[in-house]
Amino acid sequence: MDQKGLFRAVAERTGLSREESADITRAVLEGLGDQLSDGEAKRLAADLPDLAGQVQVRRRRRTEAHPVRLVEFIRQLSQRTGVTENDARAGAAAVLAVLREALGEDGYRHLTGQLPTAYAELVQPAG
Repeated sequence: MDQKGLFRAVAERTGLSREESADITRAVLEGLGDQLSDGEAKRLAADLPDLAGQVQVRRRRRTEAHPVRLVEFIRQLSQRTGVTENDARAGAAAVLAVLREALGEDGYRHLTGQLPTAYAELVQPAG
C-alpha cells in the first residue's frame, strides 16, 4: 500500500481530515517502530516501502521489542498530533486495521505479537 492510499483509508475510517489522518498515521507508524524489535521494524518497513521512513527505529537499535501500554501510546499520539485521545484511539485503530488488510492476517499477527494484546483488540477481526 502506498502512502496516499494509507492516509486516505485512515481518513475514511475515522472521519478525520486528510492532514489529521496523515499526521496520526505517521505518528502511529513511528510509535510502532519505536516499540518493535529492530528485525520486526525492518520487516514492517520492507512491507510498506513508501512508509519505511516512519517505521524505522529512531532512538536506538534493539534486538528485543520495547512495548508501551496502549493507554500511554494513545496519550502520546494525542499529544504529538494535537487530536483528542478519542480521535487518537480511532486513528490508531484505523491504521492497525489498514495494516491488517495490507499485511494479511499472518503478517498482522506477527506484527502485533510484539505488542500488548490491547493493540490487536483495537481492531475487530474481519467479518
